[in-house]
Amino acid sequence: MDTNNILEELIEERNRIVAAIEALGGSRKRKSYSSKPGKPKSKMSDAGKRRISERMKARWAKAKRAGKNSL
Repeated sequence: MDTNNILEELIEERNRIVAAIEALGGSRKRKSYSSKPGKPKSKMSDAGKRRISERMKARWAKAKRAGKNSL
């Protein structure tokens, strides 16, 4: 058996497997619908992320100084 025949058989097998997966479950990507269609999801700004990051770092540093995070 030459490599071309092997390759063709593997491609056919892959196509059968893909068809079976699609028949059983379809694609894994599912749309999630929000309660208010058309309203875009709010995204946190870079400044907001930075503020939260600074607050968390301060919190962790305070806890570490207090000895709560000792391993």
